[in-house]
Amino acid sequence: MDALIYTAMSGAERAMKAQQVHANNLANLETPGFRADMELATARTVEGYGYDARHLSELHASTVSARQGALRQTGRELDVAVVGEGYFTVRSGNGEAYTRAGNFTLDAEGGLLLNGRQVLGDGGEIVLPPHTRVAIVQDGTVSIQPPGQTELQAVDRLKLVRPQAAEMTKNTSGLLVSRSGEELAADETVRVSAGHLEGSNVSAVEEMVATLAVTRDFEVQMKLLGAADGMAEAGNRLMRG
Repeated sequence: MDALIYTAMSGAERAMKAQQVHANNLANLETPGFRADMELATARTVEGYGYDARHLSELHASTVSARQGALRQTGRELDVAVVGEGYFTVRSGNGEAYTRAGNFTLDAEGGLLLNGRQVLGDGGEIVLPPHTRVAIVQDGTVSIQPPGQTELQAVDRLKLVRPQAAEMTKNTSGLLVSRSGEELAADETVRVSAGHLEGSNVSAVEEMVATLAVTRDFEVQMKLLGAADGMAEAGNRLMRG
């Protein structure tokens, strides 16, 4: 009975966490560059006297899906998509964060921004001088056409990184960061495509199926808690004679 309560309680908690993860994925179905979360849990034995019959599920920090989303052509010169594996780098507080979103904008001073955050390059925060055109090539080099000139001039190069999905986790802002907390080194093999945006890699069908499965799992855990309560009441009646 005691073991059943531990199992059902932790199972219900895992199911509730999974529901939150899948609901958030569905809410970001149309968010450019969004990486689907994958909830993780493992079984753990409850320490104590007697036979090791009490087990519970132990939640872990969610990891992210590395599957690439569909590329959509926009023709906008500041829309950029990573082709294959890799991430853009942006300023986050005093450190760095990483994202697949590439819908860049410019502020009044020429700073390259992503949702209000400074985009980072090999030379730090990327700031573009006055220009009439911007061009971003496959290796991430950012070039401009100065006013009155016809040739492009390289300004900086996007800092592109290629970590393993297991090395990444999301911070409170929804951006990816290294689990170790260290800044990642640039990877020169990452390629980008200007004039394109990558969509979310969330599959609506997969998320709906997972949500239904988790709902059924939660119902089972509630039935187990009810069964444990019934057995506890029956045991009390026996003790009272």
